Amino acid sequence: MELINLNPAHTDERGKITDLISNDDINAVTIITFAKDAIRANHYHLKTIQWNYVISGEVLLVTQSKDQGVVETYLKKGDFAITKEGESHALKGITEAEVLILTKGPRAGTDYENDTFRLKSPLIS
Repeated sequence: MELINLNPAHTDERGKITDLISNDDINAVTIITFAKDAIRANHYHLKTIQWNYVISGEVLLVTQSKDQGVVETYLKKGDFAITKEGESHALKGITEAEVLILTKGPRAGTDYENDTFRLKSPLIS
């Protein structure tokens, strides 16, 4: 998991323009809502990169990759994190929350389950 520091690409008297992703392909743009204490994911994708942008609320993102142990990261409104191919991940709503998910790879629409592999031992239970 990598936290991404978002810097405006342009700022003037009207406000800011901040690119979440530039010069990359996106296969799906998804909004996921969380009730307080709701747990989602507990899976990994072999061929999909997933960007997670918190629109509102707070979520706990728990990740684990082959080269590091379990990492717990609390994300709040405006935070942006990426999970890479093969990286196990799970999310829990600390509050009611809304998260924008952008993905690159075969984890979109009706192909969702084609690149989603459930964990035998959940990161969050």
